Amino acid sequence: MRHRERVVVLALDGVYPFELGIPSRIFGAADGRYEVVTCTVDGQPVRTNADFSVTVDHGPEALRIADTVVIPPITPASVTAELPDDVTAALALIPSGARIVSICTGAFVLAAAGLLDGRPATTHWQLADQFRRMFPHVVLDPDVLFVDDDTILTSAGAASGIDACLHILRKDHGSELANKVARRCVVPPLREGGQAQYIEQPVPDPSATSTAATRSWALTRLGDPLTLADLAGHARMSSRTFARRFNDEVGVSPGRWLIQQRVSRARHLLESSDLSVDQVAGKVGFATGASLRQHLHAAIGVSPQAYRRTFQAAR
Repeated sequence: MRHRERVVVLALDGVYPFELGIPSRIFGAADGRYEVVTCTVDGQPVRTNADFSVTVDHGPEALRIADTVVIPPITPASVTAELPDDVTAALALIPSGARIVSICTGAFVLAAAGLLDGRPATTHWQLADQFRRMFPHVVLDPDVLFVDDDTILTSAGAASGIDACLHILRKDHGSELANKVARRCVVPPLREGGQAQYIEQPVPDPSATSTAATRSWALTRLGDPLTLADLAGHARMSSRTFARRFNDEVGVSPGRWLIQQRVSRARHLLESSDLSVDQVAGKVGFATGASLRQHLHAAIGVSPQAYRRTFQAAR
């Protein structure tokens, strides 16, 4: 019988209801691969940051057998440099090998527990200055959606919690299942952790021409040697205008976005086909297998062969 990973969500006083529900929604849609339970530090109801409280079925004992623990955000007013004794006691129950995930201000909880000392992490960009003052020993990057540092994963606000959970699904079971869950939840299947948190103009000016149609066009031609001039020409803009508008809408440069899409397509082919690394590289627009190896390692820290062994074995 296949092992179901146990995901335990720890709801603290002042929890944000939307983010509290993300792990259950994402992992609960993963074809029975995960069991998701929610607990509090004492098994009692907790106040949310809205006008209601939530009641849970589990106390802190649920943490003892967790494979993954998720700490959703709490109101910034609840954030302190030192944790209440009951929160400290609850966190101490987490097994040493468990993966720990924070969403938004949940990173403050992990930092206050000393779990982020010397490690890279992120939180909501608006709270970056406060975080740095409180926790100078954490290597904070406030510009990214999430940071995966082996057994600890921190993410920024709201929707980035969805991105982080889908990232975990992809690592655990491959892109096919992660994409299936994304479709079920009607969310983007892949936003890389390094994508910008804050996009200056997330909704294009109505008077401006969007780059969306050109992005869709480019996705059907990833195997071609696309240049900025090619993309701008399709959008009927100058290269300078296109690059500026693209970055305003997407949060990364056209070149960086193309690399992300090519790596994503390569990962899918490595999982689902027997094509050689050089053949995969050619199909997704990398000049050589060496180029694919470089970009894949930069994105997820493994070689194409290691990635294929992991996910083809899981099929």
